Amino acid sequence: MFKILVLEDDAALNRSVCAYLERNGYQATGCLRATEAYDALYANLFDLIISDIMLPEVDGFQFVESVRAVNAHIPILFMSARDDMMAKQRGFRVGVDDYMVKPIDLDELYLRIGALLRRAKIATSRKLVVGKFTMDADEHTACLDGEEINLTNREFSLLYKLLSYPRKTFTRSQLMDEFWDVDTDSGPRTVDVYMTKLRSKLSACQDFEIVTVRGLGYKAVPK
Repeated sequence: MFKILVLEDDAALNRSVCAYLERNGYQATGCLRATEAYDALYANLFDLIISDIMLPEVDGFQFVESVRAVNAHIPILFMSARDDMMAKQRGFRVGVDDYMVKPIDLDELYLRIGALLRRAKIATSRKLVVGKFTMDADEHTACLDGEEINLTNREFSLLYKLLSYPRKTFTRSQLMDEFWDVDTDSGPRTVDVYMTKLRSKLSACQDFEIVTVRGLGYKAVPK
């Protein structure tokens, strides 16, 4: 399930957007201030961000600039009451991928989210293809040149996340937060064990490699 962060200081609109997204198959997290959104981004791995511009304390432009400083790939959509060209130009300059003017048509928002996720190579078919290697999230299968590779649920989820964002580094803590229970006794180094297992099972794959980023975590790099 794709995770979407909604940053909107109008509490009623925030609830409405989040409820709509939840009804349509997404997992939505609503934040009223940028500071809350920063905390949410630190604790979770999101697939897309929806943000207002006119926010208390830190506005949408500043928020997007901060996000882009650490994540160049996550799709970001502005939804704002500002309909002037200056705001739109500045939004795209700081790194947003799409711009909607309030009042928002939720059905149109749904279509735009789908388009942004496809552009981010997170296909709605939930299939990933890297050379001769294929992952199907709906069937929960991983195949190399037509031959299925046996992966546990957690191994599959970890690899699917890495391949969804090629060359993006995920810290051990980020991966632990998403794929382990909050009350787990396992430490971040548990991720290392899983990466070793994945490398062993994928030893015949020449299409990508799981790279260790020293002091941080891991990323998948297509060859």
